[in-house]
Formats: sequence, structure tokens, C-alpha cells
Amino acid sequence: MISETAPLSSLDQWEDDLLIRYPEPEHKAKEEYRNYDSPERDTVREFYRLNHTYQTYNFVREKEREFLKFDKKELPVWGAMEFLNTLVDDSDPDTDLDQLQHLLQTAEAIRADGHPDWFVLTGFLHDMGKVLCLFGEPQWAVVGDTFPVGCQHSDKIVYPEFFVNNPDSHNEQYNTKYGVYEPNCGLRNVHMSWGHDEYLYQIMKEYMPEPALYMMRYHSFYSQHREEAYNHLMDAHDHEMFKWVRKFNPYDLYSKSPKPPVVSELKPYYEDLIAKYLPSTLKL
Repeated sequence: MISETAPLSSLDQWEDDLLIRYPEPEHKAKEEYRNYDSPERDTVREFYRLNHTYQTYNFVREKEREFLKFDKKELPVWGAMEFLNTLVDDSDPDTDLDQLQHLLQTAEAIRADGHPDWFVLTGFLHDMGKVLCLFGEPQWAVVGDTFPVGCQHSDKIVYPEFFVNNPDSHNEQYNTKYGVYEPNCGLRNVHMSWGHDEYLYQIMKEYMPEPALYMMRYHSFYSQHREEAYNHLMDAHDHEMFKWVRKFNPYDLYSKSPKPPVVSELKPYYEDLIAKYLPSTLKL
């Protein structure tokens, strides 16, 4: 029986599935990425069945109230990354890298391309919100493609058929095109499905530049930055900022490499970069 808390064998399984859906243009064919056998594919389907069933407008508002008090832990950023590493298991055959090494690979790829240092720091921080799993949150409330709640679910969201089980799909307050929102109201007024993206954004919103915050908040919003399914909720500023989200996305998906970064060599640079933008400790 697949657990409702953890249907995936590893959080990386969701990201591996993204590589199958969105293979790297020009560099690798779809077949070169991990190809699940049927049982593993079924766990991804089960993950989205749970995600699409339980991510309701009221659930999201409840999680905002619970976690945005930031009363779970207080740690330095590097300590939060080491805390995140306790999530890692050996079930992913594609990489032996822990979470910290993956984040360093992403950040180093951004740095090598000469982007601003806040962009590099965004690459380093972007998955830190996955610490939600260590606070007892189920996988489907931590990772997965994100989407607006409180309005009609787009058929461009992965496995849209599973929304039939979501109570909001049968609630006329939430199941129309705009639901509780106004046309082109701007994403700042839209509640997204709960997960590591929104959580990290809320932690960082007082410290990082706005393009970085858009990358953090919307990097899993594939039905918009790949499919443009929610243009009717976005305003002109959102569209401008999504240029940064799309710029970030390839570094997140395609920077995995079997060669591990040397953490001890990179740590001084990243500690200085953290100190430039963030306080000495963060409340989680």
C-alpha cells in the first residue's frame, strides 16, 4: 500500500518526472533521462492524485496560518541546509548527491554563466523550503507542480483528471475561471497550492530582490511558465518578472551532474554571499 504521506520513494522522483515531461532542449533526448518502470510511474501518479485531491483553498489558508508564524526552528542558513540534508536517502539511482550538493551545483552553474550574485544565491536557496518534510508535512504538500487555488483548475496542470476528487472542483465559489479573484488581479493576490516554493518565498521576501522572489515562489508553477494557462490572473508586472522565472528554470532542472562540488572549497564564498543578503539566522 502506498503511503498518503510519502508515495514517492524520494523527493527527487518528482524532479526526475519533470525531466521526462520537459526534456532539455537541444542537449538531451527524452529517452536519455531516467525512464521509470510501471510501479515507479504509478507512485508519481499516486503523488498527484493525493496532491490534487487535498490541495484546496481552505487547506492552503490553514497551512499559511500554521507555518507562516515561523515558530518551528531558528538556524543559520548553512545550518538549515545541513538540516535539509537529513532528508536524503539512497533510493535515487540518478545521483549520489545530497541536497546541499545539488543546490551548490545549481548555484555554481548560474555563477559560471556570469549572472548577478543574488541570482547565484537564489540557486543555492531555491529548495530550502523542503524542510517542510522535516516538520511532518506530507510530500504532496511540499513538492509537486504548483497551481492557483480558489479558482478553476486548468487542464494544463499535470494529471488534471485527479481534480475531480478535489472538493473545490464542485464548489461554485471556487470552480469558475476567476473564482475568488478578479481578472488580471496579479499573482500577488493569488493563493498558490502549498509547498516549498511558497514557504521559501515567505521566509525570504524581506531580504532578496524581487526577481529572486519570483524565481523562488513560482519555479514549480509549470502550468504557467511552460503552458501559459493562467494569463487571465497575471498582470503586466507578473509577465515581466516571469522572464526571470524562465531564466532560472533550466538551471534547476538540468544542472545535475555526477561530479560532486567540493563543499569545503565553496563554503567561504557562499557564507559571504549569505551574509551580504540575509540575517545571521532564519526563523523556519
